[in-house]
Amino acid sequence: MKKRVLSGIQPTGSPHIGNYLGALKNWAKIQYDYDSIYCIVDLHAITIYQDPAELRGKILELAGMLLALGIDPKHSSLVVQSSVPEHAELAWMLTCVTPIGWLERMTQYKAKTEEQESISDGLLQYPVLMAADILLYQAHVVPVGDDQTQHLELARDIAQRFNSLYGETFTMPETRLPTHGARIMGLDDPDKKMSKSTTGEGHAISLLDPPDRIRKKLMRATTDSNPAVDLDTMGPGVSNLLSIYQAFTEASDDSIRNDFTGLRYGDLKKRVAEAVVAALEPMQQRYREITADSGYVAKVLAEGAERVTPAARDTVQKVKRAMGLYTP
Repeated sequence: MKKRVLSGIQPTGSPHIGNYLGALKNWAKIQYDYDSIYCIVDLHAITIYQDPAELRGKILELAGMLLALGIDPKHSSLVVQSSVPEHAELAWMLTCVTPIGWLERMTQYKAKTEEQESISDGLLQYPVLMAADILLYQAHVVPVGDDQTQHLELARDIAQRFNSLYGETFTMPETRLPTHGARIMGLDDPDKKMSKSTTGEGHAISLLDPPDRIRKKLMRATTDSNPAVDLDTMGPGVSNLLSIYQAFTEASDDSIRNDFTGLRYGDLKKRVAEAVVAALEPMQQRYREITADSGYVAKVLAEGAERVTPAARDTVQKVKRAMGLYTP
């Protein structure tokens, strides 16, 4: 029997090349090696206010993008989190065994509390819901970006604590990170990770950006004060551009050194732009084909939820019995 892989992405903002290179490319690549579940985590999205109509539209858009990127609905289960109520049910039971100090120490929680005047309890509990997503399906492998490794470690801690208190119930998940492109930085500020929540026009390349927009954004990308590429003294902007190129083309380190050393920045940006355009054009064409059928994406999501629900219900029943809750 194949091990189970589980990962998720929020349906907020516009998915960009950082999402693709850091996670989504890897999802499509490994899906046939595992019993694969990929989740659109809309319950996570509402830890901050979302316009309801926009959120519903973004869920369907993201599902279409994932299918266009190569998620195979005949093999992998593509699921909207809120369509399987057991996610929220398990999250509550796990909340009751999770020390609040564990949550207050989470790096992302501390960073977001500094940015916002008022925060919801959902933001604090976010990592517990993520743990529930993983543990609900007894996932063995969780491919995540490097900024989510702390949350995965918390999921392991929660599983271990629950197993210690109530007996062996949960599989201990392990992580898997891609080799290249795990952390793509903003084009306008290469000291900060490319983010869906950053709204600047020149910050990120969205997966649905047309070729001309991709070229325009990359030609404006931050570099450094050197006149040309010097791999030994390059700044973070040049390093980021080379990381993007290498992640899209899978060029070797030696090839990067041989091909780009001494290249002027205008030519570097053109090379990177053409690599990005060439990689995204097939996905964009596939996306247009998928969304031309108005009912196809909804059908895939319904089938995904139906496929995973028995496993979700089985886990919740095991947890209830372990905790002494009423199970008819």
